[in-house]
Amino acid sequence: MKPPAQLALSAAAIPFLFAQAAVAGGIAGAPAPFDKGGVKVALISYISAGDFFQAYQAGAEAQAKSLDIDLRVFPGRQDAAEQREQILQAINLGVSGIVIDHGLPESLGDVVQQALDKGIKVVAFDVNLNNSKIPQVEQSDHEIADLALKQAVKDNGTKFNAGYVYVAGFAPLDRRNEIWDKFKAENAGVVEKARFGNVSDTTATTTADQVKAALTANPDISVVFAPYDEFARGVKLAASDLGIAGKLKIYSADVSTADIQEITADGSPWVATVATNPAVVGAVSVRAAALQIAGQDVPHQISVKPALLTQESLRAAGVKTIEELAQKIPAFSTSDAATASWIPAKLF
Repeated sequence: MKPPAQLALSAAAIPFLFAQAAVAGGIAGAPAPFDKGGVKVALISYISAGDFFQAYQAGAEAQAKSLDIDLRVFPGRQDAAEQREQILQAINLGVSGIVIDHGLPESLGDVVQQALDKGIKVVAFDVNLNNSKIPQVEQSDHEIADLALKQAVKDNGTKFNAGYVYVAGFAPLDRRNEIWDKFKAENAGVVEKARFGNVSDTTATTTADQVKAALTANPDISVVFAPYDEFARGVKLAASDLGIAGKLKIYSADVSTADIQEITADGSPWVATVATNPAVVGAVSVRAAALQIAGQDVPHQISVKPALLTQESLRAAGVKTIEELAQKIPAFSTSDAATASWIPAKLF
């Protein structure tokens, strides 16, 4: 479900409220057009519900403010037709850049090409638009899945019955799925007993209903790989409702303040997640667009490295919020991806 505004801010957004203020009328020493300020950029999302996406947007907004960018945010509603229309709206607004946050590649190609044909710079986060002119911002999804599954082996050995949450067609989930397939091929003792998943504006609750059915039909499942935090939240909810939280271990991806609270709660089956700071990823996405608009080189693949966060380590460090996580693990708070001397990169 979409979190209330105050929760969204607590999920990595609050540190960004202390970002360096934009210089009115532009950034001193910046290349054109950022020396004048007021550059229009659109952020067009496919999904807005969930802490990760709220924090991503907060980071993008903070970086935009630091660059005196006029950021136009189009909220995602898991509607491919609406996302297409939003891109056309952004083109008509005369934006210099568009950041596309997730989406279905097959529905975006032609409208994105219209933007490129008009000289608009486009950056894609976690959606592969198969276009050499569009930088792809990623979270090192292969590494995310690999770290999570290595922790699963460390905790459970190489023989266990697993449940797996997956929805095809989303670039980060597809990349994480490649590692899951490789992991199973290399570990014959790991048996995938059930596969399920749903992406919607109620991902956690809808997934929970599927999980209940899967766990009821397969009571020997002891591990669930849920490589998206809303998936993991749904699995945890189902395990609690079924009264089997003590018999299950959940390994996931992504993190927020709400996730940390659920992971560290007494008796929680959610034992590890691997994540980047979504606010940092949002900031990197805007920086990539700014560099392109300024005519500077941007690599086609822009990767933000993740960190393994276990229930044990979070409890031991007394981490209860994203803010505390950022303070205690500095690498979680910054990224040197897609930056330049004129771009404020340290936002807190």
